[in-house]
Amino acid sequence: MEKTNKFLIFLNSRLLVGLGIVTAAFIGAYAFYQIKSLDNNLTVTGSTTKQVTSDHVKWVGVINRVVKASTLKQGYTDMARDLLNVKDFLKLKNIPENQVVISPIFMDQNYDQPQGTERSYTLRQTIEINSADVLSIGEIAKNIQPLIEKGVIFSTQSLEFTYTKLPQERVLMLADAVKDAKSRASSLAESSGKKIGQLKSASSGVVQVMSANSTDVSDYGSYDTSKVEKNIMMTVKATFTLK
Repeated sequence: MEKTNKFLIFLNSRLLVGLGIVTAAFIGAYAFYQIKSLDNNLTVTGSTTKQVTSDHVKWVGVINRVVKASTLKQGYTDMARDLLNVKDFLKLKNIPENQVVISPIFMDQNYDQPQGTERSYTLRQTIEINSADVLSIGEIAKNIQPLIEKGVIFSTQSLEFTYTKLPQERVLMLADAVKDAKSRASSLAESSGKKIGQLKSASSGVVQVMSANSTDVSDYGSYDTSKVEKNIMMTVKATFTLK
């Protein structure tokens, strides 16, 4: 009799545990349903694109001369003459002096030379021009033949076209991107028989500054400086309520 009672107690306890698990699962499922039903939102991505023209150019050129250790002094003299020729060239092209930044002369030892030969060095000096006259500077940089004809070893290191009003454009384009997101959200909501409500949140994505007609984008944003004409693309992730 005692064994029978113990068995019944054990059986009842197992049933109670099982019932408790089922009840908890039911409550959990119900709570999950309630949470999902309350999350009545729609998140979409909107975008907008604007074409702009670069309003600033940075032209970086370099004067180079390779000299031997025994002619190093003469090399510096030649570099000074080269710099005067470059200054005259820029003045002839109507580039103001306050737009020109001239670096000191840097000297690098050349190691890739045959053993036993006299040590040689490369002297280099950087000339940087910053201007709002984008088209004019771009054309001048393409035609440096007069310098070459005077024996100046001058080369363009970089030619960068930028748009200085990008911060202001971002503010204006953010509103357009939100409008695009709202239009997309409306279309999606209508397809399911609903309408969108108020805007709950919006976060802007990275800004892409691409050359015109380019589709080269990056997850971290991009900024092409090789072309004068550019496209600015901005995205925004927006969440709307549904009703």
